[in-house]
Amino acid sequence: MFWADKIAADAQGYQVVNDSKTPSGRVHVGSLRGVVIHDVIYRALKHAGKPVKFLYGVDDYDALDTVPKYLDQEKFAPYLGFPLCNVPSPGEGASDYAKYFIGEFFEVFDYLGIKPETYFLRNLYRSGKLNTHIDTFLKNAHLVREAYKEVSKADRPSNWYPFQVICENCGKIATTEVTDYNGSEVFYTCKPDATNYVKGCGHSGWVSPFNGNGKLPWKVEWVAKWEVVGVTIEMAGKDHSQKGGSRDVANAICRKVLQKQPPFHSPYEFILVNGTKMSSSKGVGSSAKEIADLLPPELLRFLMLRTQPRTVINFAPNYETITRLFRDYDTLINKYQANGTGELTEELMPLFYAQLGDEVKAFQPFDYSTLISLLQIPRLNIQEEVVQRSPQPLNEYDQHIINQRIASAQKWLQDYADEEEKLVLYLEQVPEKANELTEEQVTYLQKLSENLQNIGNWEAEALQTLIFSTTKELQVQQANAFKAIYLSFLNKERGPKAGGLFSYLEKEFVISRLQDVVNLNLEKAKAQV
Repeated sequence: MFWADKIAADAQGYQVVNDSKTPSGRVHVGSLRGVVIHDVIYRALKHAGKPVKFLYGVDDYDALDTVPKYLDQEKFAPYLGFPLCNVPSPGEGASDYAKYFIGEFFEVFDYLGIKPETYFLRNLYRSGKLNTHIDTFLKNAHLVREAYKEVSKADRPSNWYPFQVICENCGKIATTEVTDYNGSEVFYTCKPDATNYVKGCGHSGWVSPFNGNGKLPWKVEWVAKWEVVGVTIEMAGKDHSQKGGSRDVANAICRKVLQKQPPFHSPYEFILVNGTKMSSSKGVGSSAKEIADLLPPELLRFLMLRTQPRTVINFAPNYETITRLFRDYDTLINKYQANGTGELTEELMPLFYAQLGDEVKAFQPFDYSTLISLLQIPRLNIQEEVVQRSPQPLNEYDQHIINQRIASAQKWLQDYADEEEKLVLYLEQVPEKANELTEEQVTYLQKLSENLQNIGNWEAEALQTLIFSTTKELQVQQANAFKAIYLSFLNKERGPKAGGLFSYLEKEFVISRLQDVVNLNLEKAKAQV
């Protein structure tokens, strides 16, 4: 059984699935993994006929702790330590910083067919919905301190209270420390040395902790959120799920202070981009919006779902990784169609949950790597070429998928392809490096051009087979043979599948080019003698 279906099968009664994000900057693609995982749990519960709601919270009362490198440092540095919702918007279309960055992320939700009910922490605090829990945690501060010490060995002083006031003088929330509570007001100090990234102003005084005047520390806030919105299922990333980590502390506070069981939890792993964990505020890694602009929605969902949640995804949008992603997806589409019954085996469940709706819609897969190559052939009509190369006539949905993939391949070539990965065809003249072939390579190209004269089927597989058989015929090392081909057409030693490369070009041109290369090398050899 697929992992999400197991969770759904075990769930009893009404379920509330919850996920959340602090919009400290452009949201990276790593944050999408949790979103997709929670969405799939929600869908699995619906398919199992269980009553369920999916919520997504925006933790916009958290402090701005870094100005991302892509923002104006001078403009935003004065707002360090402020609640994100009290920081100005970096651009038009949003009232503040938090709504600006979460708005971009929510656009990706729509793109992926993810439709949770959203809520903002500012509204929970300012409306008074968290007041009761703020009072409970302040009155039981000794139990919160105990939970921190027992679980994470963090020792809080006896006058530490789990609350941060928004300083009435300077507006910062990151620098304030509460040291007393009289049942209606807290005493706080805005400490100059509270953090290593911004100084507090030194102001102190008594203020009500209710109706948005401050916030709970996030491990305590997590527990309050569970209670206020009724969460029953909330997964967490590996960083929060380690022994003695944030989730363990929150669970302990939930049991110790509220005397309730915390929601169901299971950890999930990171997404690494080129082996690096990503950070919103540091601007490291590819943003969710950028990857959504690159991949069709089903492929982006599939990227998150083809591995188990506890397995790291290392996504590098290079040629090998992106073409394998499409190939793996197409393999499952072909298996689903070959099945013919519409039955979804466990192997096919990632494909099912990668869809935006509740069905797998079959189509004729067209190889993504071939599209990347075709798009780089000058004067070639890509749409006509796809129609010619498709084994069956394309229906409307086939064409829709093709158009998505063409747009994706164009985006990849424009924004992600290294120069080494780009196909630069020398159509007008023989490449410079093709004049430097060995005698063995020249003999091979001569024989290959003769064999190509007699081939009737000018298609990639047949051509690839002929290229290989010619190496065997002459007992030439394959690596040397392919190097000679690529140098003759691309001026570099590596390239796409050679049979595919030839199939994109006219037969007469290929044979003529091979002959030109042979003649140039023979003339050069004679001149040297």
